[in-house]
Amino acid sequence: MTETLLPPAPYLFGHRKYWAQRFGTAPELPMTPVEMDALGWDSCDIILVTGDAYIDHPSFGMALIGRLLEAQGFRVGILSQPDWTSAADFKKLGRPNLFFGVTGGNMDSMVNRYTSDKKIRSNDAYTPDGAAGKRPDRAVNVYSHRCREAFKDVPIIIGGIEASLRRIAHYDYWSDTVRKSVLLDSKADLLVYGNAERQIVEIAHRLANGEHISELKGIRGTAHFVKQIPEGFAVKNSTDIDKPGALMPPANPYQEEPACDLKPADTGNGLLEAGEKAIRFDKLLLRNQRAKTVLRLPAYEAVKDDPILYAHASRVMHAETNPGNARPLIQQHGNRQVWLNPPPIPLTTKEMDGVFDLPYSRLPHKAYGGANVPAFEMIQHSVNIMRGCFGGCTFCSITEHEGRIIQSRSEDSIIREIEAIRDTSPKFTGHISDLGGPTANMYRLACKDEKIEAACRKPSCVYPGICPNLDTDHTPLIKLYRRARALPGIKKIFIASGLRYDLAVESPEYVKELVTHHVGGYLKIAPEHTEQGPLSLMMKPGMGTYDRFKEMFDKYSKEAGKEQYLIPYFIAAHPGTTDEDMLNLAIWLKRNGFRADQVQAFLPSPMATATAMYHSGKDTLHKVNHKAPDIYIPKSVKQRRLHKAFLRYHDPKNWPLLRDALKEMGRADLIGNGKHHLIPSFQPKGTMPVAGKTQVFKTKYTGLDTQKAGRGKSR
Repeated sequence: MTETLLPPAPYLFGHRKYWAQRFGTAPELPMTPVEMDALGWDSCDIILVTGDAYIDHPSFGMALIGRLLEAQGFRVGILSQPDWTSAADFKKLGRPNLFFGVTGGNMDSMVNRYTSDKKIRSNDAYTPDGAAGKRPDRAVNVYSHRCREAFKDVPIIIGGIEASLRRIAHYDYWSDTVRKSVLLDSKADLLVYGNAERQIVEIAHRLANGEHISELKGIRGTAHFVKQIPEGFAVKNSTDIDKPGALMPPANPYQEEPACDLKPADTGNGLLEAGEKAIRFDKLLLRNQRAKTVLRLPAYEAVKDDPILYAHASRVMHAETNPGNARPLIQQHGNRQVWLNPPPIPLTTKEMDGVFDLPYSRLPHKAYGGANVPAFEMIQHSVNIMRGCFGGCTFCSITEHEGRIIQSRSEDSIIREIEAIRDTSPKFTGHISDLGGPTANMYRLACKDEKIEAACRKPSCVYPGICPNLDTDHTPLIKLYRRARALPGIKKIFIASGLRYDLAVESPEYVKELVTHHVGGYLKIAPEHTEQGPLSLMMKPGMGTYDRFKEMFDKYSKEAGKEQYLIPYFIAAHPGTTDEDMLNLAIWLKRNGFRADQVQAFLPSPMATATAMYHSGKDTLHKVNHKAPDIYIPKSVKQRRLHKAFLRYHDPKNWPLLRDALKEMGRADLIGNGKHHLIPSFQPKGTMPVAGKTQVFKTKYTGLDTQKAGRGKSR
């Protein structure tokens, strides 16, 4: 492993500004030629295309990137939810001088448009008045094609969550196939992944300085095509560090070990190309040559037909996510090769402050008039205090996008934003809806030693237990809460982001502060399950930690004289969950008096570790091969409905399904009209499920029928 710290990165705001800075700051980035004329522009340097409504708020990716590029001196226009049926809308702002930046929006367009049951959603939270149908399926691909049609010679750069999670060959739940890297399907020139501030700023300035898009190679946090391995790079087969051979579960499944098979690698399965040099990795080479070594993943043509090779590629990709030691990856797609550079260097606190202190109006674009954009209504009075997550939950994609290293804003910057909300928001009533991020209580938490952090290859800092090298001091967060709620005009500050209760119990003072001042009667947390089997595949703590947190929560609520409740969230239909697991969860819910209002089944998002489990049927937290034990992955509609029904055991419409299932499982003793029964034996009039909506469970119980649901949140 490398023993160096993170490599240095230039200061985000240290570039010489582009000449167009003379036009000053736009009240809001223009969406029409009329607005461009009002700003004195004859053209845009950069045009950003997004599947979301344009909200000039830092919680919306295109606004943040747009304002950041504006701060670098560039003229930035926005094409929000353009009509994709022709190229006309993509010509509206004219030809951009530098590039088109394309994203599907704050959500993956397929997740945005379809439920976990593959049904079209009836609304879109990122569209005025929640209207559905304002973006296409696979929006990044469609928008990129229209940009190319509009201006054939203009570079196209894709990014955002949709591009990030599809940067290599990936399993696509909606087509039930492994698809190529989105770089090929979109026909874009360059892909940026992650939050992308560093990448996009460097790209913009280099293009402005006259470089051609084809010259922009080797930028961290980007993926591009290469014709051959760059000079000075050695190639190593991914199978040498994570053999999809004999099952050998290691103590740490992602910790690299020296290869024990030193025979020359073959050229099958899309690994070493003819003439490429295979190298031996002993400790000296690990230290000295790591930065100049590229890992060759099995080719797209191999992983699309072999779920085990797909699982292997997923494991290797996840192992190369630490900016301190990640190596580039390369993957063959037909006659093209996709080169994936290591992740970007995280932003410093000063840089984070600079990004969030930009002159956002914090309002929807005036073109929307009085229309309500649901996502904006939810976050307009919230403040993002950090990004990233080291939880490593297998169903979640936050780490693949934002990284494991926590990037935090300064206390002063956060306070300035709260004051700006108080002083400028027309609807502000004194309540801040959230101070958080991907995980509310990871603010300023980090590894105690930078050298250890730069060398670490573990997928989680908190599983199977909290790493002894992790600093869990919540003091900075407590100090922030106290300063924020003391501001004049601030009546209440809620914490609505997901909470890692396994971290919170390490700081009773934090739990007391939270419960006493920042809970509005209910606090949502996500144990995800009660049973150890599925929890181990999610990489989530056991219910013992939940019980400790609940004990603290109840104690401090009582001391504060408040009646407050925990609302736990659970997943249905996650890989590796048996029907018996779901039954035990339902019994726990009833015993504790919980009735879930809404549940959804696990949705395999591209690149998530649990998605590799779903596709391969194997526990991909350990080395996998064709002989490895299977974890049952029920994929039928009936099976998913059953698992959701267990979470909503109290809904009479689910009782016919559950009665049949309990009888098949040999648990008819749970059917009856007593308090100790899970469901009653009678069916209230008018509560039978609608024909065609729910099917009776007839499958013979095997003890393996299993699956669970994931919401894609880190808790």
